[in-house]
Amino acid sequence: MNVLAVLQAGMNETDCPGLTMKKVGGKPLLAYLIERVRCSKRIDQLVVSTSTKETDDPIVQLCQQLHVETFRGSERDVLGRFYETGRKYKADVIVRLSATCPLIDPAIVDQAIGMFLQHYPNALYASNTLRRTYPKGMDIEVFTYEALKDAYMNASSSHDFEQVTPFIVKRIGESAVGEIVQNQDLSHHDWSLDHIEDFTFMKAVYEHLHPHNPAFSMADVLSFIENG
Repeated sequence: MNVLAVLQAGMNETDCPGLTMKKVGGKPLLAYLIERVRCSKRIDQLVVSTSTKETDDPIVQLCQQLHVETFRGSERDVLGRFYETGRKYKADVIVRLSATCPLIDPAIVDQAIGMFLQHYPNALYASNTLRRTYPKGMDIEVFTYEALKDAYMNASSSHDFEQVTPFIVKRIGESAVGEIVQNQDLSHHDWSLDHIEDFTFMKAVYEHLHPHNPAFSMADVLSFIENG
């Protein structure tokens, strides 16, 4: 099966615009995230999904420098953008990731994909965001291209087109939805990138952990928080 990671990125996706392109050690935060996603062993191809707005041109330029594929579409019709991306790259399985999650752990991404494939075709969608036990900012959604296509063909509300997956979950039914959970509840941690304070935190994490281990883990981030 062709597993396509679609990394959703936009200059206006945070409360403080442009945070994903702010630099740490001379390199945009988005570049570090792309580097981390590329450490995944189960993803066959990575595409960065962004809008056709001129303000998102820097994202495309960065991806060109990093030799990462991009797909541009509507800023509001994100569902359509994901569908067209999946169709272009002949995906069987889509892994939805977000540029607002710069600390995503590639090992956890692989675990999520593995769990999804283990339960497919009984499961058509799986995520660690439905019942949170992972930190916010460790968000992963995995679903079939066919479920995405069905949602694109049948969704009608602006909310469904902007949010992509709620319609998929509702459409396929509870029995086909998989919750990805862990024993330790870390849901009280918020590692998502939305405010300038979040960037300050990400900068400190990357400066401390990245030089020694570019693929640092969720456990490494926890240790950094606890021990400084």
